[in-house]
Amino acid sequence: MLTSNSLSLFFSISLSLDPIITRCSDCATGQASYICNLEDNLHAFQAEVAGLKELRSDLMSRVRIAEDEQQLKPLNQVEGWLSRAETLINDADQLIVQSPQHVENLCMGDCWSTHPRSSIKFGKKIAKKLQEVKDQKENGDFSDVASKPPLPSATERPSEPTVGLESNFNKVWSCLQKEQVGIIGIYGLGGVGKTTLLNQINNKFHDTTHDYHVIWAVASQDRPIERVQDQIAERIGLSNEGWKSKSLDEKAEGIFQVLCKKKFALLLDDIWEWFDLTRAGVPLPTQQNGSKVIFTTRRLDVCCQMQPNMDNNIRVECLPPGKAFKLFEEKVGSETLRMHPDISKLAEAVVEECAGLPLALITIGRAMASKKTPREWEYAIEVLRQSAASVLPGVGKEMYPKLKFSYDCLPDERFRSCFLYCSLYPEDYLIDDDELVDCWIGEGLLDEHTYLRNARNQGHFIIGSLIDACLLEKGPYGRVKMHDVIRDMALWIAGESENERFFVKSGVQLKEQPKAKKWEEVTRMSLRKNQIENLTEILECPNLRTLFLSSNDLKVIMDDFFNSMPMLRVLDLFNNMNLEELPVGIAKLVSLEHLNLSQTGIKKLPVELKALAKLKYLNLERTCDLKMIPQQLISSFSKLQVLKMEECGYGCLLVLEEMEHLKYLNVLTLTFRSASELEKASRFNKFFSCAIEHVSLQHFRDSRSLNIMALAKLQHLCVLSLSSCMDLEEVKIERNITEGAGCFHSLRSVTLSDCNHLRDVSWVIFAPHLEHLWIYGCIGLEEIISEEKLGEVAELKGNLNLFSKLKRLLLHRLPKLKTMYHHALPFPQLKQVCIMECPMLKKLPLNSNSAKGQRLIIEGKEGWWKDVEWEDESTKIAFLPTFIPRIIKG
Repeated sequence: MLTSNSLSLFFSISLSLDPIITRCSDCATGQASYICNLEDNLHAFQAEVAGLKELRSDLMSRVRIAEDEQQLKPLNQVEGWLSRAETLINDADQLIVQSPQHVENLCMGDCWSTHPRSSIKFGKKIAKKLQEVKDQKENGDFSDVASKPPLPSATERPSEPTVGLESNFNKVWSCLQKEQVGIIGIYGLGGVGKTTLLNQINNKFHDTTHDYHVIWAVASQDRPIERVQDQIAERIGLSNEGWKSKSLDEKAEGIFQVLCKKKFALLLDDIWEWFDLTRAGVPLPTQQNGSKVIFTTRRLDVCCQMQPNMDNNIRVECLPPGKAFKLFEEKVGSETLRMHPDISKLAEAVVEECAGLPLALITIGRAMASKKTPREWEYAIEVLRQSAASVLPGVGKEMYPKLKFSYDCLPDERFRSCFLYCSLYPEDYLIDDDELVDCWIGEGLLDEHTYLRNARNQGHFIIGSLIDACLLEKGPYGRVKMHDVIRDMALWIAGESENERFFVKSGVQLKEQPKAKKWEEVTRMSLRKNQIENLTEILECPNLRTLFLSSNDLKVIMDDFFNSMPMLRVLDLFNNMNLEELPVGIAKLVSLEHLNLSQTGIKKLPVELKALAKLKYLNLERTCDLKMIPQQLISSFSKLQVLKMEECGYGCLLVLEEMEHLKYLNVLTLTFRSASELEKASRFNKFFSCAIEHVSLQHFRDSRSLNIMALAKLQHLCVLSLSSCMDLEEVKIERNITEGAGCFHSLRSVTLSDCNHLRDVSWVIFAPHLEHLWIYGCIGLEEIISEEKLGEVAELKGNLNLFSKLKRLLLHRLPKLKTMYHHALPFPQLKQVCIMECPMLKKLPLNSNSAKGQRLIIEGKEGWWKDVEWEDESTKIAFLPTFIPRIIKG
């Protein structure tokens, strides 16, 4: 019989044997090895995971180099391996964290565990993950990690909300779905919305799934095939350094070899005549290749020539009355239409006169936006109706009388002449404001002013009025441009004028001097941007007042070329680098007032120029080869008002003495190549009495220090550049400067380049109206504004409005630059910042207040941007969306 004590002992022994029995059972099933091998597996596991991490790190470095430096796209298999490795490493790290607890449970030579079930389960996990890590490592051997990214099937184009194009879009898109349709034409009046419709087609491709490679190209009138070839090459990856040197046929062959293997959709905008697709290298669309060509043109006959099936030629009609009024209302503003009860009804009459043409509705709508009385609107209707009577035959001419309304509404003939003058520049040309105004002055289009500055102000006022009238478009950096259609209209107006006869062949690749039937009628001639080398025939142009010959390949101008141009007032030879001498016959231009020789290869000025007694403007800028100017030549131009010699090869000191005798001279641009030269120039009265606009300081070798405050006294200095002043270490700031004296009040643009020993540019604090600051290649520059130097100028304390007008800032290749300014600044006008190769610049002078009301763009490399240190989280959030990655080409 069992006693209570023996019963208790029995149960105790039984309980203690349970784990042993379980272990024996486990051993019997072969799972004890997970416990016995746990520590060994863990050591192996940790080593393999460490190896995997190293392998992953090396692979990621190779990928980064391929992306950042070679602009390649990682292979899908590489990205997949990295993703799987990351997941595996995360799982492994968690197991390693848990491992000490399981190791502690081991006992009796590590083959037993106090918690056997848990240990076996954990041991299985380790063994499984160990094998997975080994397999992952074995699969991580990649010879290549990236490849050139595929071109996108379509690139989105900017597009504004449209009115009334929905039905046309549906017609074109429906046509595109038909297998038997290969070529689709879109035609209609200029300004009716054809390009806008083609934009919508392009963006529909971009937003939908398809198997087309979409190519956008603009043909235009001049060299359409060559222009389209270049755009196609850019889109399909053929364009490179050798592309431009290829012949038309060679380009066509290259394009064909690529496109014949693709299913493409070519969107061809603005063709003016039958476009030979085969000659351009574009395979003709067929049902077999499935490709498409969609083009726009103003002419129905071109549509029929491209493909005769009228079902596939879609006409873009003018807007119906309701939609036309909606577009007009958007541009004129509902507030204007509500100013008087009668205006809305009168506006309907104006819209009716616009005949539903969108470009006319937009242009005239903007012109009427400021007209608040019924009488102004009644006058507008009257003028529009009178213009309609002069409509010439032809679809392309119907809109000109409508668009001409903006021209007719200009204040007087002076404004109109200035507007027409702009059509002398090539299509899409960015016209420099100051250059344009100086030409107007030379032609006598502006009032006679005692001071040139007043004449220039009048010119800029007219430019502003033309922009307000939508006859000019505002461009970047003080430039304007003409819309193509507006330029066509201006040339049409000039062609109809009894007083003006224009001869304009600009940007049309002329290689020889052109011919015309009636040279004697021509009043203005533009041969800009061609390839003319020789002018060897006399032009009988007794009424010619302006002659543009700039941007050609001129080498020879015959001595008698100018013999029959007695009225010529403006002669522009800019950018003819092969032109080394002027003909002595230039002395025949006795009426000449404006002579532009900038950026030519002229080596000397002929003494015969003394005959140009009326000369008021002489531009010798960037004539680097000019080494000889005859004595007393400059002083003989007794009426000279403007003399531009920046980057002229002939030293300015040699003519400064002669300038003293020019009583009307009040505008100068100069280059100084030493501090002593600058110091000597400052002794001449003319140096300070003239409106010196541009000064360039180049290649200083005689001074380590520069007192730039002498230039601060130049009241009209607007552009200042310092370049390649290799020995210059310091630009001094005067300690006793007082408010309003010695400041660069007119300075708008500062450029510093390759001044390797400069450590700061603190002196720019004295330019309160600075708009553009460009600094590049100054390898010793450490800060833009030095706090220490600011402290030396006591008058500045509490009175600093730094960079309040700055619009653009460019910092490039400044390896030691650490800071721009020690405090955050508001930058109320800043539009663009570009920072490249400034690795030590980690913090920008920005805070959350700097972002208020801003539309700022910050450009730079992504790697630099990721390391930028922000004032606080709100500043970071405000400026992160402003960044645009920038890649340096070449």
